[in-house]
Amino acid sequence: MQGRLQRTIRQSVETSGVGFLTGRDIKIRFVPAAIHQGIAFRRTDCAGSKPIPARIQFAVQRQRRTAVERDGIAVEMIEHVTAALAGLRIDNCLVEIDGPEPPGLDGSSLRFAELLLTAGIVDQPATQPAIAVEGTVFVGDPKDESEITYRPAARPGLAITYHLDYGPRSAIPAQAFSIEVTPESFMRELAYARTFLLETEATALRAAGYGSRISARDLLVFAPAGPIDNELRAANECARHKILDCLGDFALLGCEIHGQFCAYRSGHHLNREMVRKLAARTAERGGGRADRAA
Repeated sequence: MQGRLQRTIRQSVETSGVGFLTGRDIKIRFVPAAIHQGIAFRRTDCAGSKPIPARIQFAVQRQRRTAVERDGIAVEMIEHVTAALAGLRIDNCLVEIDGPEPPGLDGSSLRFAELLLTAGIVDQPATQPAIAVEGTVFVGDPKDESEITYRPAARPGLAITYHLDYGPRSAIPAQAFSIEVTPESFMRELAYARTFLLETEATALRAAGYGSRISARDLLVFAPAGPIDNELRAANECARHKILDCLGDFALLGCEIHGQFCAYRSGHHLNREMVRKLAARTAERGGGRADRAA
């Protein structure tokens, strides 16, 4: 399997917005990084803090989001940022933020991706590691019937299918989407897909102190009649966003993964379990022996 060159951005770029969790005004800055540095987050509001690699070893347990932590300092809800970087195949980048989470923006990866494209993407003189695990890998949670299955692909590339079905009484209709992820298809089909939740969930989160400065116009909040004060960007935007989350979480492997994923009702917790299982399988088999490594 022929590997590609690693990539970073040509110049630093930044933007700002409101954090979905904290309601704080937050600035995010993307900085070029050298080969083999990978993706890392640095809290500029925490003096002397070290960069936190966006790797599964640094992931911590959270509900409804993905977070990484080092030396007691965490960055919350990183998945839309890591999805933008993975979708555009940017392998080395330092992400600086002056708060505990990136700005939420519109609940998708679109503005992050557009900003990165504005910065420019350049090749670097090293090959990006990639794996293609042999055999089927399965993770599931019988409590909610969620599951993810990985299978090897006949040719290099990453393909993800997501089936969303919360039952006939849910305000969010059953839907599905499949995509072979490339930078072009990411920008065209995934980057714009926004975070979604039910009106009852939004009310509960607000009562718990989250989303104090976020309204239904900033993401997709579903009432029985459909999105509140908003319109869908695609009929299956929710399934597309779930794939966006998968992409951002799978990036915690720290390398490219070639294969096919089929997910049913999965969320961030199960995505991380899949990453841990793939990482363990690769480590057990030596990466380049039983598993094909680029």
